[in-house]
Amino acid sequence: MPLAISIIILGIIEGITEFLPISSTGHLLLAQHWLPKQSDLFNVVIQSGAVIAVIPLFKERFHQFIYRYKDPVTLDYLLKLLVSFLITCVGGFIMEKKKLKLPEELAPVAWALLIGGIAFLVVEQLVGKKKSGSYIGWDIAIGVGLGQLVAAAFPGASRSGTTIMIMLLLGLNRVAATEFTFLVSIPTMLAAGGYKILKTLKEPAVLGAPKEDWSMVILGTVVAAIVSFIAVKWLLRYVQSHTFNSFGWYRIVLAILVFFIVFQEKNKSAELHQHTSVSRHIETRTSGGIIISENAISIPTAL
Repeated sequence: MPLAISIIILGIIEGITEFLPISSTGHLLLAQHWLPKQSDLFNVVIQSGAVIAVIPLFKERFHQFIYRYKDPVTLDYLLKLLVSFLITCVGGFIMEKKKLKLPEELAPVAWALLIGGIAFLVVEQLVGKKKSGSYIGWDIAIGVGLGQLVAAAFPGASRSGTTIMIMLLLGLNRVAATEFTFLVSIPTMLAAGGYKILKTLKEPAVLGAPKEDWSMVILGTVVAAIVSFIAVKWLLRYVQSHTFNSFGWYRIVLAILVFFIVFQEKNKSAELHQHTSVSRHIETRTSGGIIISENAISIPTAL
C-alpha cells in the first residue's frame, strides 16, 4: 500500500476518534499494528490538526473570550480553562521527563478500552436520574486537568471520554461537559504538538526520528482536521438528546476484538517459537557415513 494512502487512512481515523470518547490514540496504535508505524510526533501533530477544526464550531465562545473577557462570567470560565490546561501542562512535562512512551503492545489499549467502556455505562446509570447543571466549578476544572493526564498515560482511556465522565460525576450536564472538554483540548493539543515539533527540530536523534517526513505529517494533519470538523459537528448535536451508552458499548466490543487479536498473535508467536526450538534441537551431523542426531541414529544401507 502506498504510504500516502496509509497516512490518509490514519488521518481519517484520527479525525473521527479525536473527540468521540473512544480514544484516538488507541485507534491509531491499533491501526498502526497493520499500517506502517508512525512516530510519536506524527500521532501528536495530527491530533493538533483535528483540534484546530473545532474552533469554527465555537465561534460564539471565542467571540465572548476576545471581546467580553472582562465580564465576570467569561473571566471565570477562562480561568478554569487555564487551570485545567496548566495542570495538564505540568503533569505532561513531568511525564515527558520520565520518558513515558506509548506502548507498542495492544493489550494495554484493550484493557483501557474495556475499563473505559464499562465506566461509561456505570456513570450513565449513576447520573441518569440526577439533576445536572451547566456551571463549571473549580472541582471540575481540576478534575479535567487530572483526567487528561490519565488519558495521556493510558492510551485507550480517551482524553475526552475520561474528562467527560469526571464532569458528569461532578454534576455537569452532557452538553456543557462536552463543550468544556473540547475547549480545553485546543490549547492542550496545540501545546503538545508545538513541543514535539520544536524538540524534533532541536534534538531529532533523541526522538529517534532524524528524518521525519514532514509532507506526510502535513497530509495526515489536513485530513484529520477536515474529518474532525464533521465528526464534532455531529457529536455536538448528538449529546443534546442522547447518552454516552452507545460509546460505552462500542468500547467494550472493540476491546473484546482487540483481546482476540492479542490472543491469536500470542498463539502464532508460541507456535513459531516452538517450531524454532525444535529445529534447533534436531541438529544433525554427518560423520563416517553415520548420521547422528540428538534424537535418532540411522545406519546407511551400505557401509
